[in-house]
Amino acid sequence: MTIKSNDYVWGNQKTQFFYDLTPEHILDAIDRLGFTTTGRCLPLNSMENRVYEVEIETDSNVASEHFLIAKFYRPARWTKEQILEEHAFLFDLQAQEIPCIAPCVIAEQSLFFDTATSMHFCIFPKQGGRAPMDMTPTMLEILGRLIARVHNVGDAQTAEHRIQISPTSFGRQNLASLLAAQTIPIQYESDYQKLVETICNLSDPLFANIPVHRIHGDCHWGNVIYREDAGMFLIDFDDMLIGPAIQDIWLLIPGDDTYALQDRQIFLEAYQSMRDFDISSLRLIEPLRTLRYIHFTAWIAKRWQDPAFQQAFPQFGTDSYWGTQVQDLQIQLQKIQAL
Repeated sequence: MTIKSNDYVWGNQKTQFFYDLTPEHILDAIDRLGFTTTGRCLPLNSMENRVYEVEIETDSNVASEHFLIAKFYRPARWTKEQILEEHAFLFDLQAQEIPCIAPCVIAEQSLFFDTATSMHFCIFPKQGGRAPMDMTPTMLEILGRLIARVHNVGDAQTAEHRIQISPTSFGRQNLASLLAAQTIPIQYESDYQKLVETICNLSDPLFANIPVHRIHGDCHWGNVIYREDAGMFLIDFDDMLIGPAIQDIWLLIPGDDTYALQDRQIFLEAYQSMRDFDISSLRLIEPLRTLRYIHFTAWIAKRWQDPAFQQAFPQFGTDSYWGTQVQDLQIQLQKIQAL
């Protein structure tokens, strides 16, 4: 199996941790950009990277302008080129007045390197809001048009260093990583391997001839914020991919019951008012769901030496965990075979 460099979803180097990233280092890094920090530094919820709300001195009367969001990227996870492609996508969206939160540009740069910790980081303006609660038909229509506009912009340029989601990148490569690390208990290894290989082989032709372009890649409700006075904003583009449009749709409407199908129809009708949608790509929902299962397991395994992951996923590695993974893949295989 030949795997090109962009299929290495976890980077080509051994990941590092955040032990050197102390509050002092964070504040010093922000101060060196020309800000004056007050000493207040609040960690925000983030597993893959480290994100902080940092208070700065300012004469502004706008409360949110007293804070910056500092994002330190996990070392060796992304290359500099990949991060800059994330920023370029955000700037492209911003230029088309699409509600997203792009990084701050300082001295014509959006990405900075902290020599004290050997970490890349960037700064975002603070944007208040909350995750949308119950989605009304009107909100689904707004979101459908918003995602279509994102995809129009995503389709206008490429990102040559970004990963293209496929059965190889999110399936076979993750399986290879799990097998090489001997992560899967021996009693489940054979079944898990056969299931992943069969699913990937069945999924390959489903991905053929489906248009791909820049997409958010991780477009679930946790990455949508809503404000009564400003509507919806998309955040957290660091997992942006090259992939089919449906990847950014099924994560927002993941169900397959009657209510979910009705919501999806409302969403797609609004989407299609702004952009064509290939209805045949709906058959990718179950393969993409399955690849996400595999990807999530490989992600935890790759990060298992990070104490934050051991605390967040205490069940990982147990018989119960792997038994459930095998059962879930068996169910998904049946769904894919029925397509």
